[in-house]
Amino acid sequence: MRTLVYAHRGSSKAYAENTRAAYVQALADGADGIECDIHLSSDGFVVCHHDPTVDRTSDSNGRVGDKTLAELKSLDFSSWKNPWIPASHGKIDEQLVTLRELVELLQAADRPVGLAVEIKHPSPYGRQLEEAMIAELSDMGWQPEQSMVDDIYISFMSFDPGSVRYLMERIPPAHVCQLVTEVDEDWIDELVKAGESDRAGVAAVLAKAMTEGVELLNTGVPQLAGPGVAYMRKHPTVTSQWLARGATFRVWTVDDPEDARYLVGRGVAQLTSNVPALIKAHLGLA
Repeated sequence: MRTLVYAHRGSSKAYAENTRAAYVQALADGADGIECDIHLSSDGFVVCHHDPTVDRTSDSNGRVGDKTLAELKSLDFSSWKNPWIPASHGKIDEQLVTLRELVELLQAADRPVGLAVEIKHPSPYGRQLEEAMIAELSDMGWQPEQSMVDDIYISFMSFDPGSVRYLMERIPPAHVCQLVTEVDEDWIDELVKAGESDRAGVAAVLAKAMTEGVELLNTGVPQLAGPGVAYMRKHPTVTSQWLARGATFRVWTVDDPEDARYLVGRGVAQLTSNVPALIKAHLGLA
């Protein structure tokens, strides 16, 4: 079994996460695939960004979903991480990319590569996010059966079991990944900062979602499982059961070579890392 290493939000140790520079670097690092997060802009474009707001990773503030694509493109998403970016990695106003632009970037690599698209919820646009994503990819020639655009294999992920179920009604389960993790304070903080005022309510909703996500993976229907490293170590019995049933694991975020060796030893086929070149080198995959 060949271990694949996906770049988590691009090579995000080197350049700001989910930016053109991070994606270009991931390809240069020899990553087998790239993981990105998506939201919907106020004018209906699928954009690559992690948080529900731009506060943490730009020179502005506010919800991603309240801004047009032009407004998002005008922001500086890079300087907080890198004051300088090589010309080969794009200009400052090119760092925020749409899903279409990311696929085009991967097409230009002219080699087989994976794209793991994480659908971020809750979204103010509900399932319009999934619909816009599918419409955009379909316009680029994507077909759900093989889930390919040229040499790019596309898979879909979410922590939201509702999103996973929605996708599996439209896409074969082999291409859909249920993400699972422990509910922690950072995750709760992220949603509270995005405008969810009831902290206890947010925690309860997240806990319910994770319970449902585990139950969904227990059925064996989603054929991709996406636990975090800590979840793998804390829950060896249940994750071993998923592996035994034939699920393909894509574990995040694997930046420690010791974690990488442990996971490969357990039969994990795909690792997601902020430092893909380092992990590939330590596993002898470079």
